[in-house]
Amino acid sequence: MPESLDVSGVPYARVTTWKHDFFAATGLYQHAGRGVVVKIARRGGFLGIPLNWVGRLLTRHEADLLNRLGDLDGIPRLVGIVGDNVLVHAFVPGRALHKGERVDDHFFTRLSAILAELHRRGIAYVDLEKPTNVLVADDGKPYLVDFQISWPWPLGWFVRTPLAAWLCRRLQQADLYHLRKLRRRFRPDQMSPRELAQSYHRPWPVRLHARLTRPLTRLRRRALAKLDPVRYDGERGRTD
Repeated sequence: MPESLDVSGVPYARVTTWKHDFFAATGLYQHAGRGVVVKIARRGGFLGIPLNWVGRLLTRHEADLLNRLGDLDGIPRLVGIVGDNVLVHAFVPGRALHKGERVDDHFFTRLSAILAELHRRGIAYVDLEKPTNVLVADDGKPYLVDFQISWPWPLGWFVRTPLAAWLCRRLQQADLYHLRKLRRRFRPDQMSPRELAQSYHRPWPVRLHARLTRPLTRLRRRALAKLDPVRYDGERGRTD
């Protein structure tokens, strides 16, 4: 990631890089004490295939969703887009939800309300299986980040079709499953026996996703363990 970035005429300096994976690099930048999150979507090709267009598409997609949710508490505010592939949104002081984290009694009530409002607006979050996509702000409130693969309806010609609407509803059901699973991991004391039982019942989109991605995930982790064993850690195979 670049050491500095000009955002609407304001120079921001890089503080740290959090993540650098196949699709994007994400880090924290600051100017005069104000922090922003910078996500640089993929620009380079792969095996001779140009992928810059994928980065542009993902950037525009996430920016559109942040705009649609700009009035909702628990969603970082969009700052803007730099060039074609760089998304900038407000930094939320806090920490990612990690194993062993203790959240207050109202955390999952608030997170449920955020997710319900996304669903009411026709959006499936899709990526709630990763606890690190949920932030615990310094005031204890939840925030959702990373809308790269979230599924909106309607947006564009394809997602206006009945098939896309049906798929969005199925993905929203998967969101609710992952929410129940997070509650089971972090606040099982707030769940009834029925809710605990439901948290183990995976909807078919979740089962299908697991079947398709598990072999690739194992291959990626093995490769990272051999290439860079010191940094190999965490669900995504990297500590930063």
